[in-house]
Amino acid sequence: MNKVITLLFISVLCIQCNTQVNPDSVNKPHGVIAKKAMVVSARQEASKIGVDIMKQGGNAFDAMIATDLALLVSYPVAGNIGGGGFMVFRMKDGTTGSLDFREKAPIEATKDMYLDEDGNVNSDTSKLGALAVGIPGTIAGLFEVHKKFGSLPFEKLIDPAIKLANNGVVVTKKQAESLNQNKQNFRKANKRTILLDKDWEAGDTIKYPKLVETLKRIKTNGRDEFYKGKTADILVEQVQKLGGIITKEDLANYEAQWRDPITFMYKGHKIISMPPPSSGGICIAQILKSIAPYNIEQYAHNSTEYIQLIVEAERRAYADRSYFLGDPDFVNIPTDSLMSEHYLSKRMADFDWEKATQSSTLSRGSIPGYESDETTHYSIVDPFGNSLAVTTTLNAAYGSKVYVENGGFFLNNEMDDFSAKPGEPNMYGLVGADANAIAPQKRMLSSMSPTIIEVNGQLKMVLGSPGGSTIITSVMQNILNVIEYDMSMQESVSKPRFHHQWFPDNIKFETTFDTVVFNSLKKLGYAIDHTNSPIIGKVDAILVLPNGNLEGGADPRGDDTAVGF
Repeated sequence: MNKVITLLFISVLCIQCNTQVNPDSVNKPHGVIAKKAMVVSARQEASKIGVDIMKQGGNAFDAMIATDLALLVSYPVAGNIGGGGFMVFRMKDGTTGSLDFREKAPIEATKDMYLDEDGNVNSDTSKLGALAVGIPGTIAGLFEVHKKFGSLPFEKLIDPAIKLANNGVVVTKKQAESLNQNKQNFRKANKRTILLDKDWEAGDTIKYPKLVETLKRIKTNGRDEFYKGKTADILVEQVQKLGGIITKEDLANYEAQWRDPITFMYKGHKIISMPPPSSGGICIAQILKSIAPYNIEQYAHNSTEYIQLIVEAERRAYADRSYFLGDPDFVNIPTDSLMSEHYLSKRMADFDWEKATQSSTLSRGSIPGYESDETTHYSIVDPFGNSLAVTTTLNAAYGSKVYVENGGFFLNNEMDDFSAKPGEPNMYGLVGADANAIAPQKRMLSSMSPTIIEVNGQLKMVLGSPGGSTIITSVMQNILNVIEYDMSMQESVSKPRFHHQWFPDNIKFETTFDTVVFNSLKKLGYAIDHTNSPIIGKVDAILVLPNGNLEGGADPRGDDTAVGF
């Protein structure tokens, strides 16, 4: 009788979820399971729209365009057409690639534009207001994706966002808190009140009439509407009125760029991630290849030894990041050397289990000859076997806080991701060097790390995260959670996380992290920061289960949602 009841329960569960139960995950917390396709993003509306496109016969790239535009409407803190991002893709046949639609510095940008007369960094101007805005790349990226891989008409992909903006988006509790916290900055950046400047409560509805007009113009006129048309006029007028330097020429000259992804092996798994101007792929490679010889799986997850080993690898990777990495169109990056096992073994040679390395004694490695918290990531797998990971951003929450009132969208503050002055930290505490100095038409260094993993020639995982400088470590820890500790996708993204980035020289822990390991780490000389990090990253990921089904892991730290069929 008990067996019959158990079978009946499993049958009901399958009917409710339109899924199959994976026997390997029955005893683990798991996310949404789907047979054919899935989207995991920061908002339910966006995930559902992406899935609906695939139900209509669209592929992952069609779903990417529709999802991205839906996030613009439903998640304005990071979803955007006034920012930029990166995409990593893998086709069913194993072909991989990446698209860079990162913002660029305006033509009138200068290396010292954020320094005062005494040569000190005026950090406010690179963070808040029109002078912080880089040339947006999102629309160029979406049209580039559609031109190369789209299967449905672009009009069909933009219509759901137009409908969403017209009908309105219901405000969640977390979104209301975010909007209310930024009211003063909205006023300061725009020198007036804007549409979103009011007291919001969960359950309120936001409609975007001006954004509807903008999206309809893009639907009719295509890519050039944003970069050469009326929308370009509106954007430039707003930016220049507020003291910014973006021109029509800047917009007209912008192009997204296809690049070869960073690929490397970790314990039989092929990791495919974003190349520079993202630092994500190289840094993840450095961290994972640095810890590989130590067989980290022998240590309990989030134990003292586990944390210590990862922190020491992170410390060295971020030190290298600060010196070597920048826009590959402007600087020579020794990618192969930075990722070589010989180089990384030398970097780890002074690691001592008995005491912490002090970041003040650690510089970059020696090679002869030589990312906001409010980003958003989504992962997609389609019924045809294609997969893609996309991370897009305005940099900080609502970017520069400049709202193009007549266009209905926010603009980024990506100029802060440059090194305003070598050795000076940006808003995320990341220290930069000349490789990431400001130059006209240059792309600023990023931490965004959209990543795809395959094993034995088959897709295994699609993942990425927002989180500024913590993106790299959030993605890397989730790779380890699944590969080394056999976690389900939902179990993995829900685990508490930690982060180290060379400077400041402390380990930042989420406030939910178990403090039991703190005393042992302190005895080894590690500084602990457990004070103000309720969230490190918001990982949205998809795992291919042994039976071929897809498990979506939607990070519980936000309103993130997995939808599949």
